[in-house]
Amino acid sequence: MPTVSVVMPVYNVERYVAASIQSVLDQTFTDFELLIIDDGGTDKSLAICQQFDDPRLKIIRQPNRGLAGARNTGIRHAKGQYIALLDSDDLWKPEKLAKHVEHLDNSPKVGISFSSSAFIDENGEPLGIYQLPKLTSINAIDVLCRNPVGNGSAPVIRRAVFEDLALLHYLQGEEESAFDETFRQSEDIECWVRMTILTQWKFEGLSEDLTLYRVNAGGLSSNLENQYASWERMIEKARRYAPDFLGEWEARTRSYQLRYLARRAIRMRNAAVAVRLVHRAIATDYKIIFQEPARTLVTLMAAYALFLLPKRFYRWLEERGMAVASMKQKSLLNKSLSPLTS
Repeated sequence: MPTVSVVMPVYNVERYVAASIQSVLDQTFTDFELLIIDDGGTDKSLAICQQFDDPRLKIIRQPNRGLAGARNTGIRHAKGQYIALLDSDDLWKPEKLAKHVEHLDNSPKVGISFSSSAFIDENGEPLGIYQLPKLTSINAIDVLCRNPVGNGSAPVIRRAVFEDLALLHYLQGEEESAFDETFRQSEDIECWVRMTILTQWKFEGLSEDLTLYRVNAGGLSSNLENQYASWERMIEKARRYAPDFLGEWEARTRSYQLRYLARRAIRMRNAAVAVRLVHRAIATDYKIIFQEPARTLVTLMAAYALFLLPKRFYRWLEERGMAVASMKQKSLLNKSLSPLTS
């Protein structure tokens, strides 16, 4: 049996899938199986996958069921002790699996190991910005407010976590797979929330940027209205199994989500939506200003700058701001890595 099962859903990603597969085959840790789930795509992705000749690679075909359905198929076929998720437009650094296997082997209470991520553009070029999440002492509030896992290509998950979830749903008279297939957005955070509230497994991260997350303007998360509707559905579902938790923390988590969507609207250059969303975030729970003043005020100022300033001047300010943020993030990343590399 392989130690790790890598689950890679594939749907109309002919431009990226070969590089994603190669990033798995190039791992320094070699005891894995790569399960490619062809989710009923219509482009050349399947043919590209079939060109790879490696005994660790297996292709499973199914009619289109979406990202959650493809992941569930992979998890059901997985034989490994650990299950790693990789979206087929993202990449891994060669040492990713080795680092996570070591982490999980040495941390028996950790069920979900994840890493920091570096952003790349559609051509695979680094953007100089990173997801540097909280790494330890993670609770359900952290997961709902800031989603430290960050993206669906960052986690490596102990098989026992999925088994515990399945057992809990069975005891409650429910039939539910790891990922809820009724969600076409927010399926990641919906699953992480169930894991952190319903199980005793810990979330814990590695500071190294082992995941290369591709920023794709055409991706699912670019539709802000649908994304917020999916998030609200996730909250309604969580209310059924954690009503006391939601009663205490719902306003804060909604405020954080609205601020996150405001920042996405800013990146999409939708000034009116950005201003409206950041106002809603503050009105929903004004304490967000005191909990994270820098992030909240920067979001507010950026939204108004986009709304009021000439486009050329705004772009100039944004470029300067991104350069400063990139330098700060690189400094933080290097500082976090220095004990590991010294």
